[in-house]
Amino acid sequence: MSQHTAPPKAAPSKGPSRRALLTGAVVGVVVMFVAVLGFAFFSGGSDPAATGPSAVAANELGPAAPGADLLASTTFTTIEGAPSDPNPDQVNDGIVVHPLRETPVYDAPNGQAIARMEPTQFGDTWLPVIAEESGFVQVLLPSRPDASTGWLRADDVERARTPFVVNVHLGSKQLELLRDGKRVDSWSIAVGKQETPTPTGRTFLLGAFSDPSQNFSPVILPLGTHSPTHDTFGGGPGTVAIHTWPSADAFGSAVSEGCIRVPADALDKLAEVPLGTLVMIDQD
Repeated sequence: MSQHTAPPKAAPSKGPSRRALLTGAVVGVVVMFVAVLGFAFFSGGSDPAATGPSAVAANELGPAAPGADLLASTTFTTIEGAPSDPNPDQVNDGIVVHPLRETPVYDAPNGQAIARMEPTQFGDTWLPVIAEESGFVQVLLPSRPDASTGWLRADDVERARTPFVVNVHLGSKQLELLRDGKRVDSWSIAVGKQETPTPTGRTFLLGAFSDPSQNFSPVILPLGTHSPTHDTFGGGPGTVAIHTWPSADAFGSAVSEGCIRVPADALDKLAEVPLGTLVMIDQD
């Protein structure tokens, strides 16, 4: 959980980097998801857009917790009644939160509980904060509908700050990594083709994992958004991800099923970016 910097006015926290996360949480937790819940990523020309584990029944999640009868907000679920992102083009101040326990997700501060949020999904769950009010934080959700948000009690979450933002420009097929508003690097990328486009708007880095069943990318970075055309793909829920690709001639083209294909050196840097970091996708 300490791969983030501390929030303002707090001492910087130090701990395992994302690479430590990849060797710890990814191997120990996410690979468990792959094995138990049935990730189906494909190589040989297929794209991992829209893949992910199937939903898990609530009674398989262990002892009951507050809101345990509510559907979990994950990349595999649809949360009815979740408010839409009011400012999909706005960059936040970098504040992200991690649920300290399984906690309800509300449709407004002191409003109705519409879902629950779990502390782990692909490793630790980190969500970007887009607003705060009356002891609650509004976060982007990983579930459908895309651009969904929800409110968590501020007392139920740990706060941190990420200095990074990832910009994805579909028109120019460029990805930029910013740190504190300054460009760290940029790369030519491949994005979704016309019939299976990469969705626009603001989303976030949901997780990171390795999948031994494919050979196109050593690490896959799922985002908190989904394909607008694939309800399912390869047995999963249509999750859009960032990953590498074996052939460099794909970069600079719109050829994927919706995922964002990046060069290997870009993935190396993105794999060090804290979970919960905003990913801004536009048509520029």
